[in-house]
Order: sequence, then structure tokens, then C-alpha cells
Amino acid sequence: MDYPPFAVTVDIALFTIQDETFKILLIERGGDPYRGDLALPGGFVLPDEDLDMAAARELEEETGLADGAWHLEQLAAYGDPARDPRMRTVTVAFWAITADLPRPRGGGDAAAAHLVPVARIESGGLRLAFDHNRIVDDAVKEVRSGLETTTIAAQFCPPAFTVARLRKVYETIWNTPLDPGNFQRFVRDSGAFTPAAAAERMDPVKAAAPSFLSEPSDDHPETLEAAGQSRRGRPASRWVLREGGPRLLARPLRRKAGDA
Repeated sequence: MDYPPFAVTVDIALFTIQDETFKILLIERGGDPYRGDLALPGGFVLPDEDLDMAAARELEEETGLADGAWHLEQLAAYGDPARDPRMRTVTVAFWAITADLPRPRGGGDAAAAHLVPVARIESGGLRLAFDHNRIVDDAVKEVRSGLETTTIAAQFCPPAFTVARLRKVYETIWNTPLDPGNFQRFVRDSGAFTPAAAAERMDPVKAAAPSFLSEPSDDHPETLEAAGQSRRGRPASRWVLREGGPRLLARPLRRKAGDA
């Protein structure tokens, strides 16, 4: 039996926080179709690649990021027959997080790369190529939901971070304030995080690594951020993920303000 040809592609929704704004990486398409329009980074899967390899390659080619500079997970498959005017194409979408995104640059078939506020897409103010608005909507929901039940919020932070830095991730992505005291107890009691000093005592490699200080849990973080100090003038306590990577939370953290 003969089957009509079709292609498999990958598209990646890469998120970061910049200037206290939840942003997504978009590329400006350098070729047809949709030349000049904004789209998610992505492209065709090569014959010798699996899906994860293709997603990592496309991110590196179109943004200049090095493989491993992100947390990457598969999202869903999209196969509307009319989604690509070139031919029948099924895409497997991924979502990714990076904590420290350098200035993005275009590469491959991308004329340029830009960090765009997620709110601009959610408001309907920006139409993307193909069905990428739908993919972005699904990816944003996945990230926001994941913050409730897993430790993926830490992927937006450097390896060691203050409680205030982590809380700001939740507040930025959920667009809602969280009670600082309740959130402090959540971090302490969740079992998912451990003080960086304790982790360094157990791991000589971590002890030799550079320290990352962020804004402390304080009423005036903007005046102390550069010094990495608490309001009492001492260095702000830093925390790390207990197992080094995302994990399920024993108790969900709800989005309702103050409910930690």
C-alpha cells in the first residue's frame, strides 16, 4: 500500500525570565513560508536523529545556545493537515527553560532571534507563523501547572539561589503575589530543597563552584540585591535543589496568593 509523504518537525517554546518579565524566545523566519514572521525555533527532523536530538540541534543552530544550557521536555504533537502550506507536516513540540539566556542570535534559517514577553502573545497582540500561537498557549499552561507540582521553578534560577529569587519566579509567571513567610516555610518544609552550605559540605565540587547570590527575602530587595545581603546585613541564605534536577513536590504549591 502506498502512503502519501509527510514530514516530521520539532518546535521549541524556550522560556526565561528577563527584567522580571516572563519571556519566550522567538525567531524571525528567513525563508518561505511566512518569511519575516515570528515563530518558535524549530525545523525538520533529520533521518539519523531522534526527537530530543533534533530539538537540541535546532535550539543551538537558531539561537546560539550550547546544548545543555536548558531544561527540555516534550510537550505534545500537532498534526492538523493544513498547519504547513508546504506539505503534510506533523510537529512534536517541546518546552524548555533556561536561567541565563545570552543575547539571542539568529542562525540556520532564522534571520534573527528575539525575547518577547509571553503576555504580548496571550493578549492576542502577536500572531505567530503556522500554529505556533496554539503551541505557545499549551506550553505556557504546562509551565504554570508544573510550578504547582514540581520544582521546575528552580530552572529559572542559577544553581544556588535565595528564597526571594525563587519566589519571584512564581510571582512573575503566575502574575500573583505570594506571602513571603508562607513561601519561606514551603521551601524549608518541602524536602525538595537544601541549604547550599550543607550541599557544599557534602560535595567538594560544589564547594569549589562560584557562589550565586540573588535578591534576598527582604522588604527592600532593590537596595541589597547587588550586595546579596539580608536586611540584617548578612549574606542572604542560598538554596539548591536536593537532587540537582526537577522532581515532584510532595505537597503542591497553589497559585492562590499566600497559599503555600
